[in-house]
Amino acid sequence: MSEKRTELNTALKEAMKAKDEVTLNTIRMVISKMKEQDIEARVKGNMDGIDDGQLLSIMQGMIKQRQESAKMYRDGNRPELAEKEEAEIGVIEKFLPAQMSDDEVATAIQGIIAATGAAGIKDMGKVMGELKSKYAGQCDMAKAGAVVKQKLAG
Repeated sequence: MSEKRTELNTALKEAMKAKDEVTLNTIRMVISKMKEQDIEARVKGNMDGIDDGQLLSIMQGMIKQRQESAKMYRDGNRPELAEKEEAEIGVIEKFLPAQMSDDEVATAIQGIIAATGAAGIKDMGKVMGELKSKYAGQCDMAKAGAVVKQKLAG
């Protein structure tokens, strides 16, 4: 079992013992999404399911969804629902590695561009693929994509 899976299962048990409903429900959502992706991976021939990098990407996506929901709830004058979403974000973030600063992301992208020999926008997929494999869960890929595009265009 991968390190992140073990960490999630341990946290699930601790949340059950502590009767922490928010943490318990949030971890169950993450595990459910992970299992759903495992099934899809098995259908495609990967019997081990998804790896930790893919799991981190899933968790980042879940955070992004909750940020958007919280914003909509705040705009719709539903602060109690926004607070629930934000509490879930806090739980999910505990399982992600430390986030890279904008400067660190730019440095990593510059290194990948140099290592892959990327010369233009047509190489953006190659750079993004390498970035996802090396830094999954450590940076916002949407923001990183904009930086890659800017560096490859300029």
